[in-house]
Amino acid sequence: MRNLLWFLLGVIGGFVAAHLMNKDPRGHEVLADVDARISEFTDRIGDAYREQEARMSGLVDSAKSTASDAVDALKSTASDAVDTAADAATDAIGTAKNAAKKLTD
Repeated sequence: MRNLLWFLLGVIGGFVAAHLMNKDPRGHEVLADVDARISEFTDRIGDAYREQEARMSGLVDSAKSTASDAVDALKSTASDAVDTAADAATDAIGTAKNAAKKLTD
């Protein structure tokens, strides 16, 4: 609780000091300079964030495209395997029928 009190006193003291500095023309210039620097810093951070976001978006789109291509290739391979297995089963049935027919004749 004591730490919270010290924190609040520090914040209030900072506001009072800034208010008193802002009344003086030299203090007003200092605060305007600090505000300009903070604005410049936040603009740079925002630009860097948007640049990184664009890079990440490109990587995600590339990964989605690659995954989609891999899934399509897998579907095609699985379809070919099913078709081959069906053909082999059909051939095996035909061979079995012929063998059974030869045995009955």
